[in-house]
Order: sequence, then C-alpha cells, then structure tokens
Amino acid sequence: MEAQRRSSKTGRHEAAWGTSDDPMVARYMAEVGRIPLLTAEEERQLARKYVETQDSKYAQQLVQGNLRFVLRIAQEFRGYGVPFLDLVQEGNLGLMVAVKRFDPECGHRLVSYAVWWIRAYMRASAMHTWSMVKIGTTQVQRRLFFSLRATQSKADAAQGAGRSASSGEVADRLGVRECDVQSMGARLAGRDVSLDQQLGEDGHDCRIDHLPAATPAADEVVAKREAGAMLQRELHAVAPLASEKQAYVLEHRLRSQQPKTLQQIARCLGVSRERVRQIEGSVLQRLRAGLEARGLAAAG
Repeated sequence: MEAQRRSSKTGRHEAAWGTSDDPMVARYMAEVGRIPLLTAEEERQLARKYVETQDSKYAQQLVQGNLRFVLRIAQEFRGYGVPFLDLVQEGNLGLMVAVKRFDPECGHRLVSYAVWWIRAYMRASAMHTWSMVKIGTTQVQRRLFFSLRATQSKADAAQGAGRSASSGEVADRLGVRECDVQSMGARLAGRDVSLDQQLGEDGHDCRIDHLPAATPAADEVVAKREAGAMLQRELHAVAPLASEKQAYVLEHRLRSQQPKTLQQIARCLGVSRERVRQIEGSVLQRLRAGLEARGLAAAG
C-alpha cells in the first residue's frame, strides 16, 4: 500500500516537471524519479538526526528525497536564458542551505521552507546570466525582472485583440512607478552582444568597428595642437606692443590657465570692469588682425 502511494505521488510530480528533448536533462529526470519520496515522519527523523549529529549522510538523504521539487520549481525560470540543468544545480544549492537551517520541530515539511531558498538561488542565477551588467540592483527591479513580462501579457489580453496595454496601466497592476516599468522593459528588450560579432557576409566588419571613438581623432588632435601653437606665437608677438594695462590683461586674462575675472583685474588696475572689458577688446582686435595678416583667422 505504501509503495503504491509513493508511486502515485512520483507520477504526479513527474507530470509537474514534464519531459525534455535534451538527453542529459531526460537522464537526470529519470534518475531523480527513481529516488523514493520521504514520508513526513521519515523526513522528521532524518532532520532530527542531522541536527543532533551534523552527519552529512542524513543531510544527503534529505536533499535526495526533495530533488524532484527542485525540478518542478526550475520550470518557473525557463525562458531567462539559463540552461535547465544550471537552474537545477542552483536550486540544489538552495535546497542544501535549507536542509542545514531546517528546524524539524517547526511542524512543517522541509519543502515548505526550502522553496524560498531554492527560488532565491534560481532568481540570482537568472539575473546574473541575463546580462553582464547587473540588472536587478533594487527590490523593485528584481521584482519587475520576474513579473513584468507576465503582467504585460495579462494587461494586453485585458485590452482586447489588437491592443496593447500602456506602461502606465502595467505599472498600476504592479503597484510601481511607470518609469520603473519603462526602464526594466528597455533592459529586458536589449540583450548583450559581442563587440567582435561579424557584420555582413564578407566577415571583415565587426560591431566594434562602428563604435564612436571615446577620444578625438589623431588629425583633430594634431590640428588643435598646431592652432594652439600658432595662437601662442601671435600672443608673444602682440605682447611687446601692448601698453602696461593691455599687457596685464593679456597675461592674466588671455594667456593664463586660470584667468582672473573682470572684477579682479579691475581691482588690481584701479579701473572699472567696463574699462577692463574695453582693454580686453582692443587686445583681441590686435590679435585678430595679426592672425588675419598671416592667413590664420580660422585659428583665432
């Protein structure tokens, strides 16, 4: 009778986790399916022995007796880019943590407690695998990562055929801000791509070849350096012809790496700000005339 009951339970759980076309996954499912389920009393006795002795053989029996539950939970996380057996492995790690922390006197089955650890490990794996850039940095983002697509589908269905729900309507369903929905939607829509991925059939073009340079082009750097050198030479040429006040403005306003303000120069020269502006204008005019005479007006 006990064997029949366990066989019936095994059949129900096998239906829950389904089948797979992948031979490795199918083989693992078959192996797990041959492990008998633990009764509540067997589970309690094993957990008590583990708490008392910390003998790993009891923990191993508890883990093995609940592996099929990990398979069933792993089905929830298909579609996040994580290989199924990797999901199962992460869930098994969560199950092991739960076994170590389980209190046999709590009055509940191990799986009721372990499901939280199993899902936590699978969620972390899914988010880590989805993108090299950390995608769930806040509680709201982590929640949206796993619920946005399903909620969007339900909201679209509620709108009727040919209509899609707005991000605001989806946000209302989830109880979050619309900007959070839009941000996570954009993250889920974009996946990581290799910069070395070839474009076109010739195989010579890669994505990295089409990225804008982070620094100016070499010819721009050279041109800017030459223009700066020309300007400095013209400033040296203008300096001997300048009056005392013009020379002061030239040195502290136009040539300085940290130019003084009009007010500071006015205070030093004992004139008004407007007078300093006029002096600066006359110096610039002389400088511009010198550059034009040399055909370098563009550099000025």
